[in-house]
Amino acid sequence: MNVAKHLLQGRRVLVTGGARGLGFAFAQAIGQAGARVVIADILADRVQQAAGELSALGLDVTGLTVDLGNPESITACAKAAGEVLGGLDCLVNNASVTNSGGKTCEELSIETWDQVMQVNVRGTWLMTMACLPALRTSGNGAVVNLASDTPLWGAPNLLAYVASKGAIIAMTRSLARELGTDNITVNAIAPGLVLVEATAYVPEARHRLYTEQRAIQRPQLPEDVCGAVVFALSDLARFITGQTLPVNGGFVMP
Repeated sequence: MNVAKHLLQGRRVLVTGGARGLGFAFAQAIGQAGARVVIADILADRVQQAAGELSALGLDVTGLTVDLGNPESITACAKAAGEVLGGLDCLVNNASVTNSGGKTCEELSIETWDQVMQVNVRGTWLMTMACLPALRTSGNGAVVNLASDTPLWGAPNLLAYVASKGAIIAMTRSLARELGTDNITVNAIAPGLVLVEATAYVPEARHRLYTEQRAIQRPQLPEDVCGAVVFALSDLARFITGQTLPVNGGFVMP
C-alpha cells in the first residue's frame, strides 16, 4: 500500500505478532513510513524469516521471539527491543489468539477461555507495562492496541475472543487516561474479518456475511488496516487518545 514516506521518520516501533498476517503488514507499512521496527512473535523461525523478507525490501526490521503467555518472556522482549532500537517510541499490541472460534458459549472450555484471556488481555497489559519506561523516556509515545469489530456487534460462537477484544477497548480508554500525563497516546484499531492465515478457519458463510453487509462490499485485506495504524502512531494523531476506530468497510458504524 502507499504510505506517507516520512510520516514515521526516525520513530522506533515494536510490533507484536509481526511474523505473519496483519502484524507483518503493519511492520511493512510502518517501515515504509520511515520507522525502525522490531517484530516479535512466538513463531521463532517465522519471525526471523519475516524480518529477513522486510529487510530485503530495504526496511530496518529486526525479529525477536516472545511468548505473551509468559511474563518473563514479555519483559525480556521489551528490553531487547529497546536495546536494538536505542529506545522505543511506539508499541503496536497486535498479537492475539483466536482459538475459541466455532464454539458456542456452552461448548467453550475453561482452558480455552483462560488461554485467550492470558494472551490477548494480560499479554497486552504486561507488554505495555514492560515498554512503559522507554515510552515515557521518548516523550512522544504512542500505543496502538488491536481490538476487533466483533465486540461492537456481538459476534456469536466466538465468546472468549469477543470478550478479550472488548476488554482491549476498555483497557485502551483507561490506559489513555493514565498515560496521558506522560504524553503517551493509547488508541485501538478494530478491524473486521480480514483475509489472513489466522482467519482461514472461519466458515464461508461468515465471510459472505461480512462482505454482503459492508458498505464497501468486498473482502477486507491486511493493507486495508495499515493506514489507520500508521496514522495513530504519527504526529498527526497526537491529540487523539482513548479512541477505538473500526476499520471494516462499514460493516459496523458505531
